[in-house]
Amino acid sequence: MKRLKLILGLIVVMAMILSACGGEKEENKQAVNNESSSNAASNESQDNKGDTTSTTDTKVVKYLDQEYTLPAKTERIVITGAVEAMEDSIVLEVNPVGAITFSGEFPPLFESITKDAQSIGEKLEPNFETILSLKPDVILASSKFKPEVIEQLSKIATTIPYSHISTNWESNLRLLGELSGKEEQAEQEIAKYKTDLEAAKSQIGDSLKDKKVVALRIRQGELYIYPESVFFNPILYEDLGIAVPAEVKAAKAQELVSKEKFAEMNPDYLFIQFSPDENRDTPNALEELQNDPIMKNMTAFKNGHAFVNVVDPLAQGGTAYSKIEFLKQAVSNLTK
Repeated sequence: MKRLKLILGLIVVMAMILSACGGEKEENKQAVNNESSSNAASNESQDNKGDTTSTTDTKVVKYLDQEYTLPAKTERIVITGAVEAMEDSIVLEVNPVGAITFSGEFPPLFESITKDAQSIGEKLEPNFETILSLKPDVILASSKFKPEVIEQLSKIATTIPYSHISTNWESNLRLLGELSGKEEQAEQEIAKYKTDLEAAKSQIGDSLKDKKVVALRIRQGELYIYPESVFFNPILYEDLGIAVPAEVKAAKAQELVSKEKFAEMNPDYLFIQFSPDENRDTPNALEELQNDPIMKNMTAFKNGHAFVNVVDPLAQGGTAYSKIEFLKQAVSNLTK
């Protein structure tokens, strides 16, 4: 009997031991499973983190060998001093939030782009407080501004000096296209001008081979001619291939010429630009020029080839707008 009790006791003890071992294995298994789940979740988290690309709120724009960091979206554009940017805005139908006024008003030339714009001052007189209040994403300033003016504007927003050099007209239009999201339209306008130019050259042919063609501007009642790369001259001499008069070739900058000197030039075709804003003290200067006996004896006047303001007198000459509009009028008048 005692032997039987001993055997039963041993069986109970063995059962308890086996039960304990089984529980430990289950705990270890559960621990392993928990650790595996934890590692898997951690790995999944790491994988998800690696797939996330950080978004940026800025972009870098390259223009005339300079780089400018701007907001990713440049919707609020302010133009100060750069009439060239105003003209390009007409071509691309860009509406700046702030723009230049002339004698306190937006002239008809810029009516299409300034309906919702606020004046930020005159051409050479930016109003810094107004510009600041407009919260611009970018400021397009005149490349003629002094460094201290650019520096002051740059404290408000990234400021890009918009070139007044006519040979940069394509770079200017592409810049505005990039800022306004109209890159494709800018390229189309550039391509169209070049196509129209080839057609114009074919139309003119050799008819102007021995003719003298001059662009003249009246300012403060005085007569001015310009170098071949300034004003409307690049269209006449570089684009259309008309011979450059010696007097124009000799000009180093805007050059004052007397009536007598100009009469000696005696152009066959003459394009006169006259703006009342530039002749406030001499409002009758154009009429006096046209009635002057010296002028009336010139070939262009005698043959009816002296043309006044074939494009708006505020047009700068070296912009996409100026080139597009002047080319149309030049061809029309040069083939008469």
